[in-house]
Amino acid sequence: MPEALRNTLLTAIMALIFGFLGAATWSYSGLADARTQEFLLKNPDMLPKMAEAFQAQESQKRLADLGEEVYTPFGGAVRGNPNGSKVLVKFTDYNCGYCEASLADVDRLVSEDPDLKVVIREFPLFDGSEEAARMALAAAKQGKFEAFHLAMFERSPVTPESFEAAAIAAGIDLEQAKADMRSDAVTIELAKNFTFAQTLGFDGTPAWIAGGKTLSGAVGYDALKQALETPAATTES
Repeated sequence: MPEALRNTLLTAIMALIFGFLGAATWSYSGLADARTQEFLLKNPDMLPKMAEAFQAQESQKRLADLGEEVYTPFGGAVRGNPNGSKVLVKFTDYNCGYCEASLADVDRLVSEDPDLKVVIREFPLFDGSEEAARMALAAAKQGKFEAFHLAMFERSPVTPESFEAAAIAAGIDLEQAKADMRSDAVTIELAKNFTFAQTLGFDGTPAWIAGGKTLSGAVGYDALKQALETPAATTES
């Protein structure tokens, strides 16, 4: 590990180390810093664990700062039980192969838990994805979100022809949808999703919020189920 990166990480997780060592009363003096770094360098196996714990703690704080808004879907942009009390949030892109692969995981979770609401946050990162994301939100306004969502993934990658074919397959009123795609509501929703993602440190898709925790990538059914079943402890701001 490069020395600069190592030193940055050591400093960042110092507070956690103090807690684990029972040294919460120490001040952040040069001596404390030196002793902490010395301890970590002698116990390198603790560094990845501390880094993971620190990142999880920071993620929970950022998630708490966002409040309930991140769990509130754009009208109709949900799968599963729209009134469910257990919520899984998925940030997704129609040109993302891993997002498509994770559909089976979401389907399985929904089929197993009638109380699960899956909030879909359109997060178009790949070239050409924004038009499909806009069409998906326009479909949501017609109550056709899930139909379009699945049809679009079946026809990916996104092209003008494929996303229009998906809209037709979903039974969408195309003229109305094309107008809604350019609406302020849809534009604001996409901007909001990018802000949420940036706040949470998401820079790719799929990305998830489950059980008060954030997860990045195609983590799979087991990881999602475990996260939903073991909610994170709340952290104080």
